[in-house]
Amino acid sequence: MGASVSNWRLAHAVSRIGQLGVVSGTGLSEVMARRLQEGDQGGHIRRALENFPFPGMAQRILDAFFISGGKPKEAPYRKHTMQTLEVQRVPLELCIVSNFVEVFLAREGHGNPVGINYLEKIQLPHLASIYGALLAGVAVVIMGAGIPLAIPGVLTALCEHESAEYPVNVTGVDGKNEIYKTVFDPSQFIEGSFAPKTLQRPDFIPIVSSEALASILLRKATGAIDGFIVEGNLAGGHNAPPRGRVTLNEKGEPIYGPRDAAKLSAFRDIGLPFWLAGAYGCPEGLKQALAEGANGVQVGTAFALCEESGLVPEVRRELVRQALAGNVRVVTDPLASPTGFPFKVVDLAGTLSDEVVYQQRRRVCNLASLRQPYRRADGKIGYRCSAEPVEAYVAKGGRAADAVGRKCLCNALISNVGLGQYLADGTRENLLITMGDDIKAVGRFCLSGTPDFSAADVVRVLQGA
Repeated sequence: MGASVSNWRLAHAVSRIGQLGVVSGTGLSEVMARRLQEGDQGGHIRRALENFPFPGMAQRILDAFFISGGKPKEAPYRKHTMQTLEVQRVPLELCIVSNFVEVFLAREGHGNPVGINYLEKIQLPHLASIYGALLAGVAVVIMGAGIPLAIPGVLTALCEHESAEYPVNVTGVDGKNEIYKTVFDPSQFIEGSFAPKTLQRPDFIPIVSSEALASILLRKATGAIDGFIVEGNLAGGHNAPPRGRVTLNEKGEPIYGPRDAAKLSAFRDIGLPFWLAGAYGCPEGLKQALAEGANGVQVGTAFALCEESGLVPEVRRELVRQALAGNVRVVTDPLASPTGFPFKVVDLAGTLSDEVVYQQRRRVCNLASLRQPYRRADGKIGYRCSAEPVEAYVAKGGRAADAVGRKCLCNALISNVGLGQYLADGTRENLLITMGDDIKAVGRFCLSGTPDFSAADVVRVLQGA
């Protein structure tokens, strides 16, 4: 769920009550760095770092980012080194540590499993991020927004503290895709008295939209697939594009048809556990999923709007109030995401879903999580994003048409959890909220009659209590 909406607090709350709490692995380096600059309220990050196996690395992170008492309120957050295909120790250490911290805190104080969810489209941080999560004892790795064929083999290698490779897509000079093999060697990062022992391999559960994608993963993945999350186009965040030629409705949304519905009989035939996602976050949805042979459901929207969510509290409450009043509207925007995948956006005044607000924002690419490597004319690797300034994108060989309507998800999703960058004019980077279509029925969880409800309330309602 975005960046830190499904944070360690939410995953902790869900896992404690016997369900699988899952932390978002998106943007964790930036989230932790900014939390440290705000003084690490509650001391949670520092407590986790006391348990990190490489104390020298932990201290370097603290020295670089921790500000006792927090930075001045309107001072901008410090920048850190952007990750590239070349091995750079500083951003890799930040990935390792931030993923460890998030999983450690989600697991703290109970013995139930915790998972982590990554986007295949954000490829550069994968190896170091996964290693950090493994060091913290993550039990399940989930990955969507692509076909992560290499991840099973990566998990096996990193659990043995062995070198792992991951193929990164690079756009060639001729526009065709090239593969660049990134390598991560844990032995280059292990410090002090740490004695490497085989780590428990987590289950790997990819998110798929069809039985065809599941079949590809089963045939071509580098190791075991332990189950599937079958996600339909009603889910929040990124959706799979419609199969075949894309047509838009009168609102400009992609039109999905019968071909886009996964054949659940095929998943039953596969014989692996599967969970359904996309508007199944209700008692009726859970019953339907179980009747279809699924092991359960993946729930995003309801948990994104609960008290333990990382979403800015006043925004969270406003969304619930709008849902209760029947005024909430979710749009499947085919252009918003630089990934090219359709992206669910809540139409909320004052956010980037408002065309006036969007046009007023100065385009900038300063977090770079979604930028894509490309081969320059001189043979070197460059990086570009269709949400960066149009002139810069075109100068790097991008098409101006591909930049139309693109929104900076990196800055927006960080802003959604109260960590938006402060700008020179005193304002902050704005929000862009994503939710699934079932936000309209979120009132079922408001057991107290107020916009506030807990993760435990969500579980109770889903189980029919």
